[in-house]
Order: sequence, then C-alpha cells, then structure tokens
Amino acid sequence: MHHYVIALGSNQLHGRHGPPRRVLLAALDRLGLKVTAQSPIVGSAPLGPSQRYYANAVAQVETAMVPEELLCHLKGIEAEFGRRPSKRWGSRVLDLDIILWSGGFWASPQLTIPHPAFRVRDFVLAPLTSIVPRWSDPATGLTVRQLKARLDRRRPRN
Repeated sequence: MHHYVIALGSNQLHGRHGPPRRVLLAALDRLGLKVTAQSPIVGSAPLGPSQRYYANAVAQVETAMVPEELLCHLKGIEAEFGRRPSKRWGSRVLDLDIILWSGGFWASPQLTIPHPAFRVRDFVLAPLTSIVPRWSDPATGLTVRQLKARLDRRRPRN
C-alpha cells in the first residue's frame, strides 16, 4: 500500500454540491480511497487571473495504486465534477493534486511528486501541517512543519 497526500481546491459553485466548501466534502467522499486523515477546509486568495476565493484542504489517503494510476483516477473525478481544460490558474470547480507520496520522488511526463510548487503555497502547507507535520519533503529533507515555518518567515510583516 502507498500513502499519498492529495490537495483539494475549488472556487466555483457546483450544480449539485453547491459552494466550494461542499464541493470539497463531496470530492472527499467520491475519492473511493481509504482517507486516513483530512485537514480543515481553509479559504485562500486566488493565484493568477481568477477573481474568486478558493476553498482548500488536503487529505492523506492509502491505496495500492501507483502514482500514474492515482493521477488518472483523480482526473476522472475532476471531470465528473465538471472540470474542463482551462487556462492556467483559472477558476475551477475542482482541482485535485498529488502533493507527496510514501515512495519519495516520482517523475513522468504527466506527473512530478513532490508537487513542484507546494513548498511556497500557504494554502497547501497550512492544511498539510495539520495532518502530516512530520512528513519529510524528499527534495529538501525538511518536514512539512519546517517548510511552513520557513514560508511564514519569508512573508512580509505589516
């Protein structure tokens, strides 16, 4: 069995599930995987051109799927929820990303684990810290908690 951390995000209403927070809860139910931990849902400002705020969460899951199989599974769920190809960082009803996995590194044309940008995204690190604070980033050797503290130190103070 493999352990993965999946990031969930939404910033659009869904016809059946409603607002983004409820979209994330429905997506967690739809995963069909053993969810061993899930973070609280947090709000975050959009990146790029999107104008809508996001609901974000992370979940630790257990499955026998290898990374490429899990990616295909997650993309299928996104499509079921109505996600269509769009511009980078645009609004989306559901975004599911593999952030980390128990196998360390994975690289293919379709997928890179750890997720290349998770170390600089508070909307990923804050929820991650709540469920897997001691999980190490194989690229830096730092724990999730250490990555979050490093990001917090870089943030400008008002």
